[in-house]
Amino acid sequence: MQANLNQEHDLFERSGEYWIATEYGRHYVKIWKPINQHDAKYDTKIEPIVLFHDSLGCVALWRDFPAELANATGRTVIAYDRLGFGKSSPYPRAWTTNFINDEVELDFPALQAALGFGDFIAFGYSVGGIIAVGCAAQNQTQCKAVITLSSPALVDEGMRRGLLQAQHDFAQPNQVDRLARYHGDQATWVLSAWLDTWLSDDFSAWHVEQVASSLNCPLLVIHGDHDEYASLDHAQRILNLTHGSKELLIIKDGHHTPLRENPNLVLDITSRFLATTFG
Repeated sequence: MQANLNQEHDLFERSGEYWIATEYGRHYVKIWKPINQHDAKYDTKIEPIVLFHDSLGCVALWRDFPAELANATGRTVIAYDRLGFGKSSPYPRAWTTNFINDEVELDFPALQAALGFGDFIAFGYSVGGIIAVGCAAQNQTQCKAVITLSSPALVDEGMRRGLLQAQHDFAQPNQVDRLARYHGDQATWVLSAWLDTWLSDDFSAWHVEQVASSLNCPLLVIHGDHDEYASLDHAQRILNLTHGSKELLIIKDGHHTPLRENPNLVLDITSRFLATTFG
């Protein structure tokens, strides 16, 4: 369904997929409602959960998780393809090492205004977790909680080793074709935006505090103890951002892709955290 700026205030009445026009480009958005909207825990007035995808991600790669999250929490769940990714319009400006702040300060606010929601819960995977943190810092009164999953906090030697291994793996035959299934003609750009940026000298000094120096809302950090890109030091650094309640949950023998490795565990952890936080 094509949708236009400032005409989306009824979107929370139904599940579906939409193309949302903003001043920067057209976003692909998908919305999930709990199956049983008459359940006592379901309330259209409570904050939706907004999902922020990873460096190679898009709406489709969340797979069944958003629908299951909506049903488990009784909340509307929103996922969107960032500009340049998935089914959204190409990235509208020169890609720079400031891309996270651009998402936080430009693209997400435009999408939020188009969709017409105020308060929200931010859930981000990998770099999406840092975007979630940034959106929370930018919207201190509207963001009511943040969940990060496998998110990095700086570019250290462990991160560089993981990136170099990924660079080697994607140089093998037909590997970019896997990305093209989800990103189409933008697949090569998506891969470059990830690897070339994070391995660049200009980005080597990046750290999460450049995106958000502090948070006031509840924060849940989920992290695998064998994450290929970010050690547990990254998780602790993110946890230290908030002055609100905080929880670190370490997945034993977990790697960087817990939504593939153990999606039910992530779902249970997230649902419990939100139930405890909001009562």
